[in-house]
Amino acid sequence: MQHKTTTLEAATLDSGQPRDSLIGGSWITHTNKIDVINPVDGSTLAKVSSASVEDCLAAVDSAHAAFESWRTTAPRARAEILRKSYELMIVDHEKLARLITMENGKVLSDARAEVAYAAEFFRWFSEEAVRIDGDYRRAPSGANWLLVTRQAVGVALLATPWNFPAAMATRKIGPALAAGCTVVLKPASDTPLTALAIAEIMKRAGVPDGVVNVVVPSPAGPAVSAMLKSDRIRKLSFTGSTQVGAVLLAQAAEKIINCSMELGGNAPFVVFEDADISSALDGAMLAKMRNGGAACTAANRFFVHERVYDAFADGLTQRMSALVVGDGLDPKTTVGPLVSRAQQQRIAELVASATRNGAEITCGGTASTDGSFGFQPTVLTEVGFDAPILNEEIFGPVAPLVRFNDADDVLAHSNKVEHGLVSYVYTRDIGRGMRFAEALESGMVGLNRGLVSDPAAPFGGVKASGLGREGGHDGLLAFLETKYVAGNW
Repeated sequence: MQHKTTTLEAATLDSGQPRDSLIGGSWITHTNKIDVINPVDGSTLAKVSSASVEDCLAAVDSAHAAFESWRTTAPRARAEILRKSYELMIVDHEKLARLITMENGKVLSDARAEVAYAAEFFRWFSEEAVRIDGDYRRAPSGANWLLVTRQAVGVALLATPWNFPAAMATRKIGPALAAGCTVVLKPASDTPLTALAIAEIMKRAGVPDGVVNVVVPSPAGPAVSAMLKSDRIRKLSFTGSTQVGAVLLAQAAEKIINCSMELGGNAPFVVFEDADISSALDGAMLAKMRNGGAACTAANRFFVHERVYDAFADGLTQRMSALVVGDGLDPKTTVGPLVSRAQQQRIAELVASATRNGAEITCGGTASTDGSFGFQPTVLTEVGFDAPILNEEIFGPVAPLVRFNDADDVLAHSNKVEHGLVSYVYTRDIGRGMRFAEALESGMVGLNRGLVSDPAAPFGGVKASGLGREGGHDGLLAFLETKYVAGNW
């Protein structure tokens, strides 16, 4: 079902919304502009300053100049600024949620959930800032003492994607500042407004000039390359596609830059014959349709045991058919548009290719016809194990279903792709579920649960899904170097 709504409300931004670069504590206007497009109707929502290579290097210089003072700032003082940032985000919760919906397209309920999740990273890392651990012990030989401390890595370049414009920013800024690093944030040019709004909140929270800088270069490649070559970036934290991540890793290798990479996903969702089907359907809708399917954690390949395949397929088709596509600000809407026309066209081609390979469409399968970037929630049945769509990160509201009857076989197929971010398993046999979870090649597993993300837990994957972890104590350690002192005293 499709629901077309007015976009008059979406076209109006708060008059105080920043649209310029934040460099050294000042908002800097640039002549060149980037159009931020409204996914509902393709209109221009705002024009944001496009930072040049020189502007980006100036941001790096500002972060470098602020580093020594920030590094030596008391952990409690750093923590209080992060805590204040959390509180201000909660105060501005609705304004931020509406901003996310305007530039990203996701429904307002998803945007509200993202703001709450994003703010929580500031609260979590405000608590972690005062828990930077060390170690002090006698050497086993008794000859000397072993002292281990942790120090801030240095200036960090943070690059974030468009799908979670608030959460991906705070998940990096929070631990970086808690550790004593200063940062240059480069948000996606499709959704820069949320990042700029968060930077303004942090200024109000008391972040010193130069500690947080935000630039939006377009094209991004030359500017990011120049920053990595500047000899002042000591940490790169990137969330995005595996292909871009590989390019950045190669560039970072030239300067031996410390890297954290949260890259693509291709999550299997395995439903065993003894699963609670109602619970599995609840989890499938959450794992597939959170953020309209545009999440690296999205369930991408549904492997369903043949004994429960028909019941699961019918239930999922019924639930997906009931979703309403439209303007994310309309309360009737349950699925917003995709972020761009290019993404809409990509999803349409994936579905068309799947049907050419024998898949059957039980609901959806078409792009919106009202001029928006929407796509109808789609269920594909009778998908073969070797269907090309199973090798793609869909990043949209499409669920391909595959029958299986052998656990070892489905485990092999779950693990055969290059990615290994998250997996989902549904079974009433917790022992089998845990054994299967142990055998899955992924950094995270949802066992009878369709949501794994939590600021207090380590988020990340294996294989081509990335390096390192974000969130939890691991997220703090990613911005710290370990120093060991051997001495006699």
